[in-house]
Amino acid sequence: MLRCRESVRPALRKAVDTLHPWLAEMAAYSFGWCDTAGTPTAADGGKGVRQALALLGAEAVGADAETGVPAAVAVELVHAFSLLHDDIMDGDATRRGRPALWRAYGTGPAVLAGDALFALAVETLTAAPEGGGALRLLSAALADLVRGQADDLLFAARPWTGPGRVTPGEYRVMAERKTGALLGCALASGAALGGAPPPVVAALDRAGRHLGVAFQVADDVLGIWGSPDVTGKPVGGDLRERKKTFPVLAALGTPAGGRLAALLGSPAHTAEAAALAERAGGREAALAEARAEAAAARDLLTGLPLAAAATGELLPLLDFLVRRDL
Repeated sequence: MLRCRESVRPALRKAVDTLHPWLAEMAAYSFGWCDTAGTPTAADGGKGVRQALALLGAEAVGADAETGVPAAVAVELVHAFSLLHDDIMDGDATRRGRPALWRAYGTGPAVLAGDALFALAVETLTAAPEGGGALRLLSAALADLVRGQADDLLFAARPWTGPGRVTPGEYRVMAERKTGALLGCALASGAALGGAPPPVVAALDRAGRHLGVAFQVADDVLGIWGSPDVTGKPVGGDLRERKKTFPVLAALGTPAGGRLAALLGSPAHTAEAAALAERAGGREAALAEARAEAAAARDLLTGLPLAAAATGELLPLLDFLVRRDL
């Protein structure tokens, strides 16, 4: 992924520099390039998964990695936009170990910065050679991302148990939309810019969506049991925020579900709820789900006529995203 990040970074910075200076500063802060005074920093700007998928998507269909750079930039901008708005909606005060943009600059400015990133992503693909197909993929992914975010917000108001509870099946649909759509778009849009035929582009999109569900479920495990050094957030944060995550939903379907539901109603019992969810099998069920979704992505990738070198980088990436210090 480092190779891909290094290839994309100059184009991403160049795109951000075209924004209004204040918006560019906030965007740079969100990417970890500077602090609130505009001073360059060495903060972690994220793993660059979507950037890597876009470039590998181009290489997988026989094009140069450079062909996929506009797709990588556009998808990274949309991802950053979604994180800015996501932190505001969830009330998350930190992102990657430092204040979230809305806490550092204010809610209104953060919303505006997110809007600017979204507009810049569209402009990036509009200006790319043969970018029309990739832009259509991005548009479809955005529509799904918004649907997934809406489902995720609505889940918060539903009960833990009973007829109105959130099912694991509903969760999978939400995760595919909220997380998988953009990963699928990254892989598919890189291939589209590389001249891939529509059936290959569609299959890569599906593979990325499976990967997205695996990634989100693994992230749920980290959100409950992960180290703050890895997540950049407090231990058990998802439980305190009463998020309907896959490990919790799986555990609620066991005989321990009633007791777990009672604990989830009290922030004071976060540690006890996490321990009970693990004993009830929620953690292992989530890891099994992540592995199954990653395997589905692998089957799609290995069934396509892709360049061996790119596939050789894509397949280990699947394992990395599922294993992440779990």
